[in-house]
Amino acid sequence: MDNPASGRILRIMNTDTDIAIVGGGLNGPTLAIALEQRGLNVTVIDALPAPKRGMRDFDGRSYALAHASMRLLRGIDLWDAIKDHTQPMLEIKVTDGRAGTGPSPWMMHFDHTEIEEGPMGYMCQDRHLRQALLAKMDGAARITQMSGETVVAQSSGQLTLASGKTVTAKLIVGADGRASGTAERAGIKRTGWGYGQTAIVCAVEHELPHGGIAHQFFMPTGPLAILPLPDNCCSIVWSETETRATKIMAIDDTDFLDALRPAFGSFLGELTLVGKRFSYPLGLTIANRFIADRVVLIGDAAHGVHPIAGQGLNAGLRDVAALVDVLSDAKARGEDIASAAVLARYEQWRRFDTATLAAATDTFNKLFSNDNPLLRAVRDMGMGVINATPRLRRTFIREAAGLTGDLPSLMRS
Repeated sequence: MDNPASGRILRIMNTDTDIAIVGGGLNGPTLAIALEQRGLNVTVIDALPAPKRGMRDFDGRSYALAHASMRLLRGIDLWDAIKDHTQPMLEIKVTDGRAGTGPSPWMMHFDHTEIEEGPMGYMCQDRHLRQALLAKMDGAARITQMSGETVVAQSSGQLTLASGKTVTAKLIVGADGRASGTAERAGIKRTGWGYGQTAIVCAVEHELPHGGIAHQFFMPTGPLAILPLPDNCCSIVWSETETRATKIMAIDDTDFLDALRPAFGSFLGELTLVGKRFSYPLGLTIANRFIADRVVLIGDAAHGVHPIAGQGLNAGLRDVAALVDVLSDAKARGEDIASAAVLARYEQWRRFDTATLAAATDTFNKLFSNDNPLLRAVRDMGMGVINATPRLRRTFIREAAGLTGDLPSLMRS
């Protein structure tokens, strides 16, 4: 005799899906939305409980979205939900110097008017982007969200959760960050090292308008990024030595602003802290493989780089767009979307690009995060040459906008 209750429990305990995405940050939900729009059933597993996922207060976190990333968000019908909350980056100024002494006269100045596409990028607060992603997933018929769930085991196409539930999928996507459990369970090793630096992240309100100009100020202990937000606010990513960063994070907000001002300067007038302060250690970590048996990695799970160029999220979104192209093409041809041959196309596409980005950020950080007089002279002259050469300058502008290389379809105009 059938046991209806038993059958009901089995249906609750097991979820069948085309794609299981582990990680509910930004890359995972973006991928889920794009794949759902292409007819695939997607399950997103997020360790964060639902109430915390939906927080609406500004906590100081913001992101630089390159122009190509804006195209991706527009392509999945998400851009209209956030564009009024973004700040276009119209110029980028890169300078060298020391805290308290001001910038070097040598600099690179990038202006969006030198390219045809428009602003090089857009700054957006975490809360606006995250809320738009959650709302879009809530309205998607083929997306299942599992909040407050952690994965404890995985085998070929199957995930076991701490709650006892299981998820069976054709393909498992690891979007679970630098310490990716998905990669570890798949036996994927990592290569990397620390920089002895810590990034301090916050937002400040200032007295004078920023004009949509992003600043990257290289100091001996690490770079300081000042990135424009709406309403006379800026996002700060301040790289310091681990020892000094620990001391800075321990002081109160008033003393924190006193410590920030010598590095920040006075060009935007008086400063006021907005939201919380965060810190995280800086290092380079690259997965030795981006794929395994029915497993693929995206975002920081595949590659974590120094925030020196603000390309971390943009690299992850390019992973998303590339994987969407690969899986959509395979589905249209009737292939197994999780076959080794299909996943190899994604890895081949993204491997060189991410290796180049990792090498570039690593080299720039080592070149600029020191006070060696010889290196200082070399890099200042190099910036001067780039700034005085229109073709070189335009190349750097297009690179910052994410418009170079083999662009996936969602990132094309």
